[in-house]
Amino acid sequence: MATAEETEVEEKPKKPILKILLMVLLVLLLMGGTVGATLFFSGFFSKKAVASAEEELEGAEKAAKEGDEGQGGAKDAKGGKDAKGGKDAKPERVKKNSPEMVRFEYTYKQMEKELLSNLTGTRKVMQIQIAFMTSYDERVFKNIEKHEFAIRGALLDVMRQHTEADVNRPEFRKELAEKLKDEANRVLTQYEDFGGIDAIHFTSFIVQ
Repeated sequence: MATAEETEVEEKPKKPILKILLMVLLVLLLMGGTVGATLFFSGFFSKKAVASAEEELEGAEKAAKEGDEGQGGAKDAKGGKDAKGGKDAKPERVKKNSPEMVRFEYTYKQMEKELLSNLTGTRKVMQIQIAFMTSYDERVFKNIEKHEFAIRGALLDVMRQHTEADVNRPEFRKELAEKLKDEANRVLTQYEDFGGIDAIHFTSFIVQ
């Protein structure tokens, strides 16, 4: 059997090992605290926080800028002046939907009052009623209404230049319609810088 003295001899070597472990743990704690304190006082954590804040600020400014640009574009699109409304804007041709070729939509407007003129060298008179045809937008008809008196006067001057012999020619009505169209476009161009009348058609034609 082991004696009490032998038992005490076997337990004594354990105490130095425990002291060594405690010292190593203490050294590690001191080193960790030293490193943490060094980083804190050197401003490491502050720099990182500032950098993060700067990144967030730049992101917010970029988002705000993009939002302003989007609103500005929408404002320009909504509040921009229509090209048709400009003073110097000219009428635009109205296209028809056609899968094969580009075609234009023609519209008509009849002059309310008839045109009456004497024929040169005779007592006979020529009485006509006309309709304007255009492939441009409604501004052509608005210009015709605006300058109706000037247009009527010019068309009457064309009519009174013809004789009874002219009226009897087979192509007279076609030639007269072309002359009336050119004269009406001349008047519109003089006052509005644009004609826009593609043709003139007779809705009534009487010589008596």
